[in-house]
Amino acid sequence: MQFVLDVGNTNIVGGVFDGDTLVSTLRIRTVPGKTEDEYGVIVKALLSERSVDFARIETALISSVVPQLTGAMQKLCVHLFQKQPLIMGPALYGKLPVEIIAPDEIGADLVANSFAAWNLCSTACLIIDFGTALTFTAVDASGKIVGVAIAPGLATAVSSLSSATAQLPVVPLEAPPGVLGKNTIQAIQSGIVLGYTGLVENMVARFKQEMGSLTVIATGGLHRVIAPLVSVFDRIEPDLTLIGLNLICKTVK
Repeated sequence: MQFVLDVGNTNIVGGVFDGDTLVSTLRIRTVPGKTEDEYGVIVKALLSERSVDFARIETALISSVVPQLTGAMQKLCVHLFQKQPLIMGPALYGKLPVEIIAPDEIGADLVANSFAAWNLCSTACLIIDFGTALTFTAVDASGKIVGVAIAPGLATAVSSLSSATAQLPVVPLEAPPGVLGKNTIQAIQSGIVLGYTGLVENMVARFKQEMGSLTVIATGGLHRVIAPLVSVFDRIEPDLTLIGLNLICKTVK
């Protein structure tokens, strides 16, 4: 069995795989100040509740875009599984059958997404990850990551709007009845939620204009907000990052 951990800016998501089967997941809030002991208690409790046999974990892999937590997650894996985890980074990328641009800069989660998508589709693809940031990662048919675009995520945009203004609240990320907002909440939902549908559709069109035919895959926690409002997604894979980490784990171990 493999244990993979994706440390993001908003959430830490973990997965336990038995071969290619995702048998258990966990999701906890990212709090940079917490220690490995605090995270360890939470992760151990969640995995125990899900009847995960720690002794069966053969390999662990950590992807982290929060450097101050990487060490804590590493110690957590050693403590729980008595295994030194693999860490996503340039040293690992060279062992993968894909070509990665700017390996010292690209997010480890984007590499995992790309590897998973390329394995699932076996063709050129565009991965749209709706997380803290909204990312568009393009992979060609040979498995090369050819380009990335980054925008603020939906929740980030709402939070930024509220924190930078005196009277605009944080609102639920839901589609309003129409583009004509009748109150403050609907007005913000119109601008953010409906506005982001245009952003996504336009970016997909531009990627296809430059690359040709693409399989478009949506992932990330907030894909559910936009997916019902657009018709550009060919596949929706909520666990794409975990699937990619598991594939990488099995490839390089």
